[in-house]
Amino acid sequence: MARNGSRHRSGRVGAVALAAALALSACGGDGDAAAAGGGGDGGGDGGTVILGLITKTDTNPFFVKMKAGAEAKAKELGAELRSYAGKQDGDNESQVAAIENLISANAKGFLITPNDSKAIVPAIDKARKAGLLVIALDTPTEPAGAVDVTFATDNFAAGELIGKWAAAQFEGKDAKIAMLDLNPNGISVDVQRDQGFLSGFGIDVKDRDRIGDEADPRVVGHEVTDGDPEGGRTAMEKLLQVDGSINLVYTINEPAAAGAYEALKAAGKEKAVTIVSVDGGCPGVKNVAEGIIGATSMQFPLNMASLGVEAVVEFARTGQKPRTTEGLSFYNTGVELITERPVDGVKSKDAAWGTENCWG
Repeated sequence: MARNGSRHRSGRVGAVALAAALALSACGGDGDAAAAGGGGDGGGDGGTVILGLITKTDTNPFFVKMKAGAEAKAKELGAELRSYAGKQDGDNESQVAAIENLISANAKGFLITPNDSKAIVPAIDKARKAGLLVIALDTPTEPAGAVDVTFATDNFAAGELIGKWAAAQFEGKDAKIAMLDLNPNGISVDVQRDQGFLSGFGIDVKDRDRIGDEADPRVVGHEVTDGDPEGGRTAMEKLLQVDGSINLVYTINEPAAAGAYEALKAAGKEKAVTIVSVDGGCPGVKNVAEGIIGATSMQFPLNMASLGVEAVVEFARTGQKPRTTEGLSFYNTGVELITERPVDGVKSKDAAWGTENCWG
């Protein structure tokens, strides 16, 4: 199974990498920054390119897989990868310190999953002025143009997929929805998945830049989870106290979904509640196969990291910055709905396919 899964993932990475290669071109921009990135020794000893990876945490399986993908690609290209992570979701200070370290190390660029999409921007601005190429992975900055390019899932689409699937499951039924979000900061990935789910379910969202503005009686409430099982369990317990008739749970990610399930099971309600999520990690796909999670939207973190490393190394060696064929700063690395209960009108893959293509 491991060999089959590896083969399928490699094929997908190859396809995405080929598409990205066709999309990479010199996009001009600041001449000094381009000159600093290309030519010379490329950073490091003997012409070795130094680049960084800064993730939100180093414990979430999503970021573990991202790091593995970056390490593999850096080794393949003969580059030196230096990895950093926040202490927990929302830890902006550690990410700022990591950027300072990379500037001091004469790195040619770095990949970052921002813990705070707005607060990290001044540090990113400093790095780009110093000539580093900066690529956001998974989570766009605010504004998105603060980085050179973003390789990420279309998080609104990921949320919309599970929302449409849930809407089909609840057609003709009364839904009581618990929304298990990430943290109080309302970072872009959190807002986009949340709003995508509600939109897919057919709930009007007045302000797509904020969470909790839907004013729909079907939504029992929102609670934060920090994206981990303990947070998911606590959030679920709180919302069950508000309304014990909850029968549909949206979760920001699969670790939070696992915690929510434990709370539901402790309350004797696990068989009466449908859980939907986003991630596509191997534990989450296993939970889909076992009926714990009804449907999840699968992301491809290895693709994000691999493409990001390629782009930084290319920049270091030639001075070329990446941009998409549309001239935009966002490159969509894809999403697939994984479920054992397919519905008409919503494209999906089963858990067997998910197992072959999962991560973590």
